[in-house]
Amino acid sequence: MSTAIVIGGGMGGLASAALLGKHGYSVTLLEKNALLGGRANYFEAEGFRFDMGPSWYLMPDVFEHFFALMGERVEDHLQLQRLDPSYRIAFRGTDRTVDMYSDLSRDVATFEALEPGSGQALRDYLGRAEEQYGIAIEQFMYRNHDSMFDFLDRKTAMQGIALHVFENMHSYISRSFHTDAVQKILEYQLVFLGSSPYATPALYNIMSHIDFNLGVFYPQGGIYSIVRAMAAIGSSHGVQYRTEAPVAEILAEGGRAAGVRVASGEELRADLVVANADMHHTETELLPKKARTHSARSWVRRTLAPSAFILYLGLKGRVPSLTHHNLGFGQDWRRNFAEIFDSPAWSDDPSYYVCAPSRTDPTAAPEGHENLFVLVPVAPGLPMTDADIATYRRRALDLLAEDFDVPDVEERIVFERTYTSRDFTADYNAYGGSALGLAHTMRQTLFRPNNVSKKLPNLYYVGAGTSPGIGMPICLISAEMVYKRIIGDRRPGPLPV
Repeated sequence: MSTAIVIGGGMGGLASAALLGKHGYSVTLLEKNALLGGRANYFEAEGFRFDMGPSWYLMPDVFEHFFALMGERVEDHLQLQRLDPSYRIAFRGTDRTVDMYSDLSRDVATFEALEPGSGQALRDYLGRAEEQYGIAIEQFMYRNHDSMFDFLDRKTAMQGIALHVFENMHSYISRSFHTDAVQKILEYQLVFLGSSPYATPALYNIMSHIDFNLGVFYPQGGIYSIVRAMAAIGSSHGVQYRTEAPVAEILAEGGRAAGVRVASGEELRADLVVANADMHHTETELLPKKARTHSARSWVRRTLAPSAFILYLGLKGRVPSLTHHNLGFGQDWRRNFAEIFDSPAWSDDPSYYVCAPSRTDPTAAPEGHENLFVLVPVAPGLPMTDADIATYRRRALDLLAEDFDVPDVEERIVFERTYTSRDFTADYNAYGGSALGLAHTMRQTLFRPNNVSKKLPNLYYVGAGTSPGIGMPICLISAEMVYKRIIGDRRPGPLPV
């Protein structure tokens, strides 16, 4: 029986381990932390349960496909609830708050109220986004690309043009929508990709199809229930999980990966290795210099997705002004993105996100209490002192009170934990303290780090640092791409079930 070692138990690592286990490999997954899940971690405190990272269940079709590949059904593992509304938006500097429903008739009415005449434009825009999503799924997202030559056949080139690869999102959206509020609604999803609408290729208008057409869901019990389901499926195919087992080195012998050495000194041998650890950490810390694909200089040139300033708050009493997902939009959109990507600074007018899962899931907080996850995107690598953290905590609470009418939030806090770029680095070896990995800029979409080592042909990379990119469902696709590479399947599109 062939053997495989997976380094890291994030979504990509769990999915890769499960796929390899199902197809006959003896798989050992090594995770440095006490719990599986990577950034999709959780913790409990004083009766509250906090999902620590991802909180949106999007692209249900991708989850359904992956579970089907494993011979499973999503509904046998997860109790999904479609959110209604999908999310709420507060526009700072106005008294305007709007709800979006992933229901075209209701959302068209909202757009018309914000920008008369934009309703039909939204229908047309989402129709194109749906078509382009189909092209992306069938021709690009599940396909391993090794060079620009893979794009040069006529069909692929024409479809790439149809996806508006060489136009940025803000320019693309501005051709159809003209008011600040509407443009922001169609651009905010890019934060999920760790990028700016002024630098992200317009092919990511497919995010609007994912949002408006496919809907937003929540798995009862929290996002960590997905991790539990993935681990259970892997276990059913023989995957062995070892937590609190940080890998210290990938062993390179005879031009191949021979296995790993864990921090305890134990060596484990395998026929192939899949690294779900942060790619920068893998390349610069786990591999000997001669076995590295990417030079130290190349990492300096890369654009990182934002880090995050996070408050996990347990509040006494309910907060009816919030729904499950809430977005507070700053007034100067372009300046805020520049403070994240171009001239790193603590913004005094940030956009931010508040998740209140206890609005949907009573198990997330004690009765009569509210569970809040407040996330403010900040520049990766931003210098941070304890005084900075204290100041920004105050700013985040003030914005929450102002934008979502929670004036007594400070007095109602019964539990609080702060999480910053320092913690992303300590917990996940995150390069630059990024909360997500590599941003989806134009260049890093077309030339994302490959999922196989150029130096060790049986060393593979999976997760947000490689193709196709950031997000839980995207990491499931990443695992399928790694498996396709291992078995030599070069066809575009998802594997047949």
